[in-house]
Amino acid sequence: MLVKTFGSAVYGVEAITITVEVNVSTGKFTSIVGLADNAVKESLERMESAIKANGYHFPRIKVVVNLAPADIRKSGTAFDLPIALATLGASEQLENAEKLTDYVIMGELSLDGTVRPIKGALPIAIQARKENFKGLILPKENAREAAMVNKLNVYGVGHINEVIDFFIDENSIQPTVVNTREEFAHAQSDFEIDFCDVKGQENIKRALEIAAAGGHNAILIGPPGAGKTMLAKRLPTILPPLSLQEALETTKIHSVAGKLPENATLISKRPFRSPHHTISDVALVGGGGMPQPGEISLAHNGVLFLDELPEFKRTVLEVMRQPMEERRVTISRAKVALDFPSSFMLIASMNPCPCGYYNHPEKECSCPPGAVQKYLNKISGPLLDRIDLHVEVTPVAFSELSSTQNFEKSERIRERVIRARDKQAERYKDNVGVYCNAQMSSKMLKEICVITQVGASLLKVAMEKLNLSARAYDRILKVSRTIADLAGSDDIKPEHLAEAIQYRSLDREGWAGR
Repeated sequence: MLVKTFGSAVYGVEAITITVEVNVSTGKFTSIVGLADNAVKESLERMESAIKANGYHFPRIKVVVNLAPADIRKSGTAFDLPIALATLGASEQLENAEKLTDYVIMGELSLDGTVRPIKGALPIAIQARKENFKGLILPKENAREAAMVNKLNVYGVGHINEVIDFFIDENSIQPTVVNTREEFAHAQSDFEIDFCDVKGQENIKRALEIAAAGGHNAILIGPPGAGKTMLAKRLPTILPPLSLQEALETTKIHSVAGKLPENATLISKRPFRSPHHTISDVALVGGGGMPQPGEISLAHNGVLFLDELPEFKRTVLEVMRQPMEERRVTISRAKVALDFPSSFMLIASMNPCPCGYYNHPEKECSCPPGAVQKYLNKISGPLLDRIDLHVEVTPVAFSELSSTQNFEKSERIRERVIRARDKQAERYKDNVGVYCNAQMSSKMLKEICVITQVGASLLKVAMEKLNLSARAYDRILKVSRTIADLAGSDDIKPEHLAEAIQYRSLDREGWAGR
């Protein structure tokens, strides 16, 4: 007897529906066809054990399992449950086996029939709704994640017997219901850290406010203990809240990577990823036999923080160039090319030299001649080109550290950032894929960043006096546009340009002997 059911395979951040066909006929041997990897082939052993442990028999005649389309590679353990149910249906041990075709079924089986969690439940649920399935049956640990998709019945199960009972009586399991919007709105402003914890450093807070308002990349340069990491970790608290669409995109990536906690719902806060400097280029950009998203994709719609930037391997830093520009990364394999979104803000921090005290107001730098330059050369020009704000962090004075005054809260800074982002959203509403000033093309720059005669002469003097590079020109204009948006100004004024110019310290000739 031939029985069909449906599963799903995740490719990139999208899911493809897989038809699971099981035919029990005369003969011997059991086989799985349809380009299955070893993890899928091993499911026969797990499935046989689970079926026998629960009082059913595994057919001792020929069993052929086909996973269609047969030319797409299947991997992982999530096909255990649909194969087991289709086998029970084909050997006439499952009541109402014809109902199997109404549902997408996914889950890993233990030897006793317990259903274990899987990766990628969210894209699977989105695809199931798209193809108008009656419902989705999957492990109860993944039920809340999948239930974020409305207009789809999601049934969470903990054991194979629950699924068998479900096909006898569909009321035996109630669908999981999650009020996504309500939970999402509640959790958006719930942060444990705040900018008011940071004593002093008003100029750095201002630079990060500009970075958040325009989506600019920033690098913080300063001695150890000046508060670079502390400031960077608080950046997500002033970023505008995620829209529902952005939250869904972000959650989908984390779901595919298996990074969502049990009983998760939509990711409500912008991601903050801080990989260690020993990370490999594949771990950063994504990849593997079955390509998985890397750190830059996990930071999509959020912040990628690289602490101690010069300590990262050169190859690791260079792989970021293209994704930073294109805001997506393409991973190519012999038979497949997958796109992962990677629209992130890069925040980096570094010491100015190996000992950390170059340009320190009090302590002497103990580095030998040429060491400072050599240390800075670890970061390539093309990568610095993509960083808009260079911020010099100075140590905090004792008077500020011991101060008891209340500093500005993240909530107030966030309000100003949201107002600036709203202006940008209105400005770029006709430009697909452009949401903030940092994403402006060169063509748009000429139209949007128009400066006065006074501003032009100020910029000319700055370029000549500070020996700024040509690449600094575009960046200054973009940053000045963001500063004008924060000030609520339609035009870029000379004072906005002047503030933007000071954030190009690494481009100055003479800085660290350049």
